[in-house]
Amino acid sequence: MPDRRAPTKPGRVVEPPPRPDKKPFDIDEVLGRIREAVRHFADAAMFALAARGHDTLFEQLVACILSIRTRDEVSLPVSLALLQRASTPEALARMSPEDIDTLIQPVTFHEAKAWQLHALATRTRDEFGGALPCDARVLQSIKGVGPKCAHLALGIACGHEAISVDIHVHRVTNRWGYVQARTPEATMEALEAVLPRAWWVELNRLLVPFGKHVCTGTRPKCSTCPVLSFCRQVGVRDAR
Repeated sequence: MPDRRAPTKPGRVVEPPPRPDKKPFDIDEVLGRIREAVRHFADAAMFALAARGHDTLFEQLVACILSIRTRDEVSLPVSLALLQRASTPEALARMSPEDIDTLIQPVTFHEAKAWQLHALATRTRDEFGGALPCDARVLQSIKGVGPKCAHLALGIACGHEAISVDIHVHRVTNRWGYVQARTPEATMEALEAVLPRAWWVELNRLLVPFGKHVCTGTRPKCSTCPVLSFCRQVGVRDAR
């Protein structure tokens, strides 16, 4: 069914209209079910990288820059290859942007990212003594780092409670009717107002594989979705 609700201001949290075929939305129950459903899928790239020991803030930020506009299946092996060669700011700063570019060719915008990574390493070495501060404002002052990367890196490396919204988190939470927002940035603002803080970091870890394999951008697998009884299916027109 098409979504007939009137448009609202970006970032507004909206209680979706009741539907007799849907249960009241329970975010703890929904995310608990999704946690079970995604256990057999590959972890989101930055979480997978941390599980392999690359869990410093610098390494996480490098990986997030590489992941922008690039599928995890590509960005994860590229991140591993680069960090095996240079996992510290000092080591990466010693490499030339051209050498970095050679290692990261498979990712999108690799040439621009090579210069961004070299600048990140140099600034971390020279300005911060080799260790980035766990400060979102500082991270977002680095070229190529937006709220998504800053929040996700801080959540994984520093244990900060921060919501990271990529295209999957944006699509899924709006499709549920849990929030109503036009952009990932507005979705982040809306989620900060309603999502229990216990889920802030794990939300990205759960919804990236869920969005890739179940609640897909086109023809979502609603018939086998573990949270169909809660989801308002906003905007869904061609489900499987």
